[in-house]
Amino acid sequence: MCCRSILARPYHVAMARFEGTDTYIAGEDLQVAVNAAVALERPLLVKGEPGTGKTVLAHEVARALGRPLLTWHVKSTTKAQQGLYEYDAVARLRDSQLGSDKVHDIANYIVRGQLWDAFTADEPVVLLIDEIDKADIEFPNDLLLELDRMEFFVYETKETVRAQHRPAVIITSNNEKELPDAFLRRCFFHFIRFPDEAMMASIVHAHFPDLKKNLLNEALGMFYGLREVQGLKKPPSTSELLDWIRLLVMDDVAPDELKRVRDREPPPYVGSLVKNEQDLRRVAEQFGGRRPKRKW
Repeated sequence: MCCRSILARPYHVAMARFEGTDTYIAGEDLQVAVNAAVALERPLLVKGEPGTGKTVLAHEVARALGRPLLTWHVKSTTKAQQGLYEYDAVARLRDSQLGSDKVHDIANYIVRGQLWDAFTADEPVVLLIDEIDKADIEFPNDLLLELDRMEFFVYETKETVRAQHRPAVIITSNNEKELPDAFLRRCFFHFIRFPDEAMMASIVHAHFPDLKKNLLNEALGMFYGLREVQGLKKPPSTSELLDWIRLLVMDDVAPDELKRVRDREPPPYVGSLVKNEQDLRRVAEQFGGRRPKRKW
């Protein structure tokens, strides 16, 4: 089925499109991925190195489409069932011991998860399942049926929860582990490439519209030079660049000051860019073991 026939469906005619926002610069390939996933009614699986804006993307898509955002942050101990609902047997036992009338209705002890809230919302929502690769390998498989059919069964109350409005699902992964093929087949996939200097300049301008061009050029030169240092365990990311520039602006660092230290000293406020001891040593070696002459 071609893209034109998908978008021609009656219920997609008035569909809002994602084109980035004033604070989130999205490349054309990312815009296509988001809009295709929404049109296909498939989860959008987003990968990319940390700090490239995967999580923020869901917030900006929700804002652009005018939808509420529901967020499910996945941890290593998270189980798929928690996204549907949990039965609080301990609370029911406690209430029974206290003689509470609540114990006669088991629904009082059903704790709704984010998928339940997304399915029963009064309007379409954006559901973010953040860092799915942190959980057990079976976690994605345990959600296959629910995300595919947009429904699940509550055994305690013998009810079926069906989506009133199909949510736009955005799933992020940092590639900590491989995801099952059956899960991948049900997703629209996009890898966010690290921005080149032109794209990064646009991103920085969106956050610092009054930043002087020569300071931006010097900062980007130092930033990309730092990313090229051999052996870095964690090269600085977009979010760290924005933090660094905020410090430069707050301290009123002049472009000439950056130009003087480039290739001779580590960048000022290097701790906002480099986040572990090994990488700090690598950076120091790159600059001949020198420390910044100024107390940054």
